[in-house]
Amino acid sequence: MFWFDNDFLFGSAFITIIFFIVFGSIAFMIVNGIITWSKNNRSPILTVPAKVVTKRTNVRGGSNNTGASTSYYVTFEEQNGERHELKMNGYDYGQLVEGDLGILTYQGTRYHSFNRHKKGE
Repeated sequence: MFWFDNDFLFGSAFITIIFFIVFGSIAFMIVNGIITWSKNNRSPILTVPAKVVTKRTNVRGGSNNTGASTSYYVTFEEQNGERHELKMNGYDYGQLVEGDLGILTYQGTRYHSFNRHKKGE
């Protein structure tokens, strides 16, 4: 007779499957982040005329006693109609208004700067 029963086998198999799902998800996110970072580093830094089309935020957490985290995104449209949604910090996000025209500098999916045209330019 074995020292464990079918309930033990089912329980340990279930725990093993959950472990691999969690570990696999974390590994996937890490690898995906490294691929994006590497692709951005290989991309040229581009400076183009652009317009601020839309702004959005993504808030995660904040329930019960946990802290919230906010990500800021702005969609820019180049003169040729190509659009880029770029993540940026809250300060830069707050400086931009939909409809602003200016010069966008970016690298892949990495935002560098946006220099707004002054009125009359």
